[in-house]
Amino acid sequence: MGRVTERRRVVRIRGGVAGTRPDTLVAEEPLEIRLNGKPLAITMRTPGDDFALAVGFLVSEGVLASAAEVRAVTYCEGAAEDGSNTYNVVNVQLAPGVPLPDISLERNVYTTSSCGLCGKASLDAVRTATRFAGIAAADPVRVSAALLGQLPDRLRAAQKVFDRTGGLHAAGLFTAEGELLDVREDVGRHNAVDKIVGRALQAGRLPLAGGVLLVSGRASFELAQKAVMAGIPVLAAVSAPSSLAVDLALETGLTLIGFLRGPDMNIYAGEERVIL
Repeated sequence: MGRVTERRRVVRIRGGVAGTRPDTLVAEEPLEIRLNGKPLAITMRTPGDDFALAVGFLVSEGVLASAAEVRAVTYCEGAAEDGSNTYNVVNVQLAPGVPLPDISLERNVYTTSSCGLCGKASLDAVRTATRFAGIAAADPVRVSAALLGQLPDRLRAAQKVFDRTGGLHAAGLFTAEGELLDVREDVGRHNAVDKIVGRALQAGRLPLAGGVLLVSGRASFELAQKAVMAGIPVLAAVSAPSSLAVDLALETGLTLIGFLRGPDMNIYAGEERVIL
């Protein structure tokens, strides 16, 4: 399996003086996700938690809602030209009786570490009906603004690979009391969220009622969608949300918080869950 980090030579200039040294970089490799042996999507990701990433992606696509719907998750052997295993192709085999979604050229997607989901046929195709309809809207969880302000520092402290590379996004799942349940790092925020959701599915913990999902960077429509699909009632980001993320939050009852920096934050939807 690929490594999470790699070493590269770099010319470093400090105080006008140049020198060479090895630098630690975050690894980025493609992962092809197959469903019952048929190609579904390709994502650029940091190797690690690939099985969780694959099933988490399928939760966000409305294909999976429980671990019982998965028969097996395996790396595809012989993916390389010489027949070796690249560990960059994962096949998810559905359990008997689980309906197979339509896999067409329009539905196939390519995701990058920078912009997330690309190439969807239309916005309607992205707005996949959640398997946990109404979970986020009906969730009675409430969380204090003071506690929310502490979460970015807690997430940052849990980012082990970021300390060595400075090149990773993170997603953290917290309880309303501030307990860190899980944290994943990846070159893509969307991958980090898929890994958290996938691990929750594998552990039989979906839907993630009462959870607070914190992401580094901005909150895109795609991340809001992933939160709703997993039944998460609160999504917070240290940067700005997009207009579509706010629209989706208002439509689904998701609490959406942006610019979360210490005691300061903007609440774009679901402000009734935040205790001042």
